[in-house]
Amino acid sequence: MFLVIDVGNTNIVLGIYRGRELLHHFRISTNRQATVDEYGVLIHNLFELARIPESKMEGVIISSVVPPLMHVLEELSVKYLHHKPLVVGPGIKTGLNLRYENPREVGADRIVNAVAAIEQYGGGPLVVVDFGTATTFDCIDAQGNYLGGAIVPGIGISTEALYQRASKLPRIELEKPKKVIGRNTVHAMQAGIIFGYAGQVDGIVERIAREMNEKPKVIATGGLAELIASETRTIEEVNPRLTLEGLRIIYERNQ
Repeated sequence: MFLVIDVGNTNIVLGIYRGRELLHHFRISTNRQATVDEYGVLIHNLFELARIPESKMEGVIISSVVPPLMHVLEELSVKYLHHKPLVVGPGIKTGLNLRYENPREVGADRIVNAVAAIEQYGGGPLVVVDFGTATTFDCIDAQGNYLGGAIVPGIGISTEALYQRASKLPRIELEKPKKVIGRNTVHAMQAGIIFGYAGQVDGIVERIAREMNEKPKVIATGGLAELIASETRTIEEVNPRLTLEGLRIIYERNQ
């Protein structure tokens, strides 16, 4: 068995694999101030919940977009799981051909998503939309080359900015309203955010398709993918475990 860890700005997602089988997965808050031992206690409790002893782990792989946490998580892996982790970044085998101006600038999460999409959907053309703290659009051509994409503020960022910068607007729960014409402030904000974001996704994907000069298959992942995907006309499939699967694939390629 091995552990995969996907570190995002808002959440950390962990998966325990036995071969290609995902046995357990967990989502915890990203805490930049937490120490190695605090994360160690948390990991220990999660493993107890899964009824799997840490000693059963044969390896660890980490993908992170939060550089200050890398040292903590690497030390965590060595101290509590007794393995030096694989870290997605320069020097690791991914099998991905990056057509980016500076490949070192591509976020680890974007690389992992692209690897998983190519493996699971049989090459390109593909677009992966990842609804995280930022929403990313990653483009893969028919030959399986990673071309780049777009990055926009995530739904949570946009919603929080609306609350903070508009004095009379409340902080709201993100849920889909029944109608686009809101009859109260909360419903009006929900309509604007959900349907507006769905329109943004469709607009960007349609521009990408024109630029690629082909119709890509569009896959969504990330915490809010289900909420938005159903309101778009371009997203064809939601795959909530795409990033974990990408980490599994990269782990196997480096054994």
